[in-house]
Amino acid sequence: MSVNEQDILTVLKKVQDPDLHQDIVSLGFIKNMKIDGGKVAFDIEMTTPACPVKDQFKKQAEEEVKRLPGVSEVAVNMASNVKTAPTGIKNVNMPGVKNLIAVASGKGGVGKSTVSANLALALAKNGAKVGLMDADVYGPSIPRMLGVLGQQPATDPETKKMIPFEKHGIKFMSVGMLQAESDTALIWRGPMASKLIQQFLGGVEWGELDYLLIDLPPGTGDIQLTLTQSAPLAGAVIVTTPQDVARTITQKGLRMFQQVQVPIVGIVENMSGFVCEHCHEVTPIFKKGGGRKMAEELMVPFLGEVPLEPTIAADGDYGVPTVAAHPDTPSGKAYNELALQMAAQLSIINTNTIKVTNRPKEVNTNDDKVTVITWEDGKLSRYPNRYLRSMCPCAQCVNETTGVRMITIDSIDPNVRLVSVSPVGRYALHFQWSDGHGTGLYSFDTLHKLGE
Repeated sequence: MSVNEQDILTVLKKVQDPDLHQDIVSLGFIKNMKIDGGKVAFDIEMTTPACPVKDQFKKQAEEEVKRLPGVSEVAVNMASNVKTAPTGIKNVNMPGVKNLIAVASGKGGVGKSTVSANLALALAKNGAKVGLMDADVYGPSIPRMLGVLGQQPATDPETKKMIPFEKHGIKFMSVGMLQAESDTALIWRGPMASKLIQQFLGGVEWGELDYLLIDLPPGTGDIQLTLTQSAPLAGAVIVTTPQDVARTITQKGLRMFQQVQVPIVGIVENMSGFVCEHCHEVTPIFKKGGGRKMAEELMVPFLGEVPLEPTIAADGDYGVPTVAAHPDTPSGKAYNELALQMAAQLSIINTNTIKVTNRPKEVNTNDDKVTVITWEDGKLSRYPNRYLRSMCPCAQCVNETTGVRMITIDSIDPNVRLVSVSPVGRYALHFQWSDGHGTGLYSFDTLHKLGE
């Protein structure tokens, strides 16, 4: 019995992407299928080479196809094609850079640069083309962390752009490379610092990159605003430490990105616990769980925790980040997992954003009874608050298995009103209600349908 392509595609629909909630056939992941008698070969083209479930996909796909009558051999090749972030803004200055990701924190001293460097190396280690831009003009530390000090960038004679340095498999550029001496104090006024960021965005020959990570200075000042206004950011990774004071300040930085419509890729909790180099016991010296709690409160992804180890500081000083120097340590493994989760969340954001054709321009909650949304195309949608609350799409209100709604409009307080509205990426709104409910993400598509 001979096997045909349709039979193969049918069984491959059983392989589901756990993040995108679709099968790999519908997502268009199956490429270059070849059938030679009982021998079957095809590619599974992922949205990122740093996919956390790629091995699972390959194993399940092989098993499903092998079960078909007439199949004697299955060869599955795992490939990737990172998509350009659908930001709605054309990336003129860096046409070869597919995704720009800000790594930020409202507070200094949380290890943001260390996280940035190790995330970049972990992405590259998983097969991605990666760049790292050190935009911390007040305290550039990336040159030392990557082991490149006392060197200044060359200039491409044709484009007149600076050529980035390459080390440990990534391209990088830092204001620290423009200093004559590494210990020279840099005194920057806001406009000067902003101009330098624009130069790094448009005046560096970055080439073809899947991801360009941008290590920002702490706070919510000129550098952050210049970046969001000058570059089509795919998203922002927020770094915090577990204690309440860091979490509170970091939350302000996160809110800034939400206000300017930059999706939050996720939160990283750094220094989550000290790992004793002798007994390997983990001690939570800065409390524990602050980053996860923050993510749950703000309805954003939690990417993971990085423990504090003596090797991290030593590796940074030596110029070989932990991912390269000690990949099998708890922190080395944590950075690798963070990179996989970040890439997965970015794929989710990009996929959901592609589906959106009309976004809210304004959400008016002045009326306690009715919420009014003005869309980009000028249309108005009016939603009675009680009805809008009763149509919440979260798992508490809708059975995830059957799709049956577990609340009715009669069970909702007639005086329920919206307490707050915040954007989730470029595809949904998060509503916090006066009855304490706040776990539902209303996609723009859902709001369009409800408005009808």
